[in-house]
Amino acid sequence: MRLPEAATLEKIYGESQESRKRYESLAKNYKENFQSDEMEFFTAPGRTEIVGNHTDHNGGKILAGSISMDTIGAAYPNGTDTIKIISEGYRKAIVVDLSALESVPKNLGSVSLVAGMMVAAKKNGFKVGGFNAYVSTQVISAAGVSSSASFEMLVCAITNYFFNEGKMRCIDYARIGQYAENNYWDKASGLMDQMACAVGGAIMLDFSKDDDHLCRQVEFSFSQIGYDLVIVNTGKGHADLSEEYSSVPNEMKEAAKACGAKLLCETDMETLLKNISKIDNDRAILRAMHFFEENARVDKAYEAARTGDAPALLQTISESGQSSWEWLQNCYTVQNPKEQKITLTLALTKLFLNRIGKGVCRVHGGGFAGVIMCVVPQDETADYVDYISGFVGRENVYPMNVRTFGAGHVE
Repeated sequence: MRLPEAATLEKIYGESQESRKRYESLAKNYKENFQSDEMEFFTAPGRTEIVGNHTDHNGGKILAGSISMDTIGAAYPNGTDTIKIISEGYRKAIVVDLSALESVPKNLGSVSLVAGMMVAAKKNGFKVGGFNAYVSTQVISAAGVSSSASFEMLVCAITNYFFNEGKMRCIDYARIGQYAENNYWDKASGLMDQMACAVGGAIMLDFSKDDDHLCRQVEFSFSQIGYDLVIVNTGKGHADLSEEYSSVPNEMKEAAKACGAKLLCETDMETLLKNISKIDNDRAILRAMHFFEENARVDKAYEAARTGDAPALLQTISESGQSSWEWLQNCYTVQNPKEQKITLTLALTKLFLNRIGKGVCRVHGGGFAGVIMCVVPQDETADYVDYISGFVGRENVYPMNVRTFGAGHVE
């Protein structure tokens, strides 16, 4: 066993002291649980959605990025047909028998997820094998940064390194994770979460394209322009949000149908406006309008990130957030309009940003309840964290940044 080199840790994390402690703890726990010091190390980040809110399900575009919080694992083949994964903080190990994948029940959490991924890997022509792994994560759950996709991409990286000679691509990782979520977890996820966790850095995704042209990378992080990304968990909503979430793609598709298309990516704003009278749902029209304008904003944001044009990027993020609030309408649930944790936290954040005259904020991810993001100047980050913590609690405020290293083996 050899711990990752300091230069490698610097490349991934921007420092090597704290990250080395994490890998030392990982190695120690692996050795204690599996009685072996033969291991390799892996990492997979969480992700953030920068611009492109609720566009993927209608063939739209998204600017996303991996974040500095990651899931790490120590792993090694065990020479059997059994995968055994121990996750730090969980008492029960994940155990999957590769010779009996068809007998693994669905919707049983991580066990089902890993089994579904192995089924998908085999369906796509890749090899699978038994391994032991000890996993630790910084990726916060229920905060819109894709802790599940981070775990999935870590498992893919392990499978790729040990059993497939590095032949699996990021899109293969993503398809494998998506298949498992769709078929073994009843979660109708797209590819954005998995791709952003797998690729690393900032990426533009165009879901109207085929797999070979789906993703474009751009060298960008908020730290490059002097800002930090802060994710704020506003508190769990009390309503069942499944109907709210499904209404967004369904209503967009309703508008697309009136335009003679299946998805909105197959039509345009001009056609929509010509067919407004055919749509007996004002919110569906507004959501379709959001889609077209949001796609254009993603193009602008990508170009601004590519050229380092901070004012243009921040303006686009602000416009995107405003559109989500006003046109997409996913900042609170109509089931309980008195509970508006997202809009309240956005309003409180805007008071702070207006006072300092810099920075932007927006709903983060699916919306209706949960999480916002704030992009704040680095010299104001500590003050913002203190300020917003007074309303939501320090445990719900997470400063972070975009990192360039995706899911993979750590040398």
